[in-house]
Amino acid sequence: MKASAFVYPWDVNGDPRAAEFIAGTGVRQVTLAAAYHSTRALTPRHPRHRVVTAEHAAVLYPPDGRWEGRELRPYRAGDWAPGDAYGEAAAALADAGLEVHTWVVLAHNSRLGAEHPETSVVNAYGDRYPWAPCIARPATRAYLTDLAAEAAVRPGARGTELESLGWYGLAHLHAHDKTGGVGLGDAGQYLMSLCFCPDCRAGYGAKGLDADELADAVRTALEPVWRGAPSDGGWAGVAKLLGETTADATRAWRDETARTLQEAAVAAVRAAAPDGFQVLLHADPVSYHCGANAGVDPAHILSVADGVVVPCTGGPGLLAPFAEQGRAGAVLAANLTVVSGMGGSPGTLAADAAAARDLGATELRLYHAGLASDADLAAVRSALAGL
Repeated sequence: MKASAFVYPWDVNGDPRAAEFIAGTGVRQVTLAAAYHSTRALTPRHPRHRVVTAEHAAVLYPPDGRWEGRELRPYRAGDWAPGDAYGEAAAALADAGLEVHTWVVLAHNSRLGAEHPETSVVNAYGDRYPWAPCIARPATRAYLTDLAAEAAVRPGARGTELESLGWYGLAHLHAHDKTGGVGLGDAGQYLMSLCFCPDCRAGYGAKGLDADELADAVRTALEPVWRGAPSDGGWAGVAKLLGETTADATRAWRDETARTLQEAAVAAVRAAAPDGFQVLLHADPVSYHCGANAGVDPAHILSVADGVVVPCTGGPGLLAPFAEQGRAGAVLAANLTVVSGMGGSPGTLAADAAAARDLGATELRLYHAGLASDADLAAVRSALAGL
């Protein structure tokens, strides 16, 4: 199975050994961040630093002239990724014999929400989520579509992986996060992720719902959950809390909004890319789920993109709905964490990869070459040598 490792430019730039070291793990490809959210990351082998703090979401290359005069535009990185940090790292990795694909984070940007609060998801209580741009807003959709095309199609890149191309909601590790005190469950997370910005309110109206009544229904449904009552799981739990007709109408609006954005973004990337350029989405096969792995309809997304990257660290079960579509040539990449300190299991990579392959995986994604220890990467090297 072809394997690709995720990499940040700061893992490579300034370390003359990094590219060859990554190639030595046995991966054939790297998925290199070109547009990324704020983070604090270890660099355990770098000769100049051990911690990199990316203070805000940014593009890791010089943006072009398409953004002149526009209110919503990508932010340049600071000293954690100066100049064309992506291009510098990509060249070094390509020289080491690795195929380079871009890694593009889209609807996840706390600075955008802080400076342009009107772009953010607004919950039923009126709280804004600055990390979560509302993908129903026309200006936000235009920004995300153009960002996808620019950040994905960097010089020399053979493909891209688009992360967060869908709804983001409450669940998010934000600063010193303190949101886990009440177990919301799957249904509660959905209700707390419903957006009530002006565009979403109009969208609910188009589906036959009164937005004020819907917000009141959400608050009423959540009241027992705040007091500690368990929240039923899955879509049945949402339907129980809101009523089936209302729940289905909210999902219809959100699914339609996500699908059309995904179609537009992929089309924009293809229009900018050379022939043969591969477009994958980080995806979850449950369309109402929010987050970095966007909730999608498997049949639809495999008709739009070349494939998907699916989270499999907790088990490969999410691959099955995509594999069941039977689309010839589709890439089904199993994403496995190989950093022990972040819940990964590099020592079982061979077995985990085999289990994923049995459920339809065609490739592997390994998170994350720059964050993993030497011991973790030695286990990766051993596992890939046997695959």
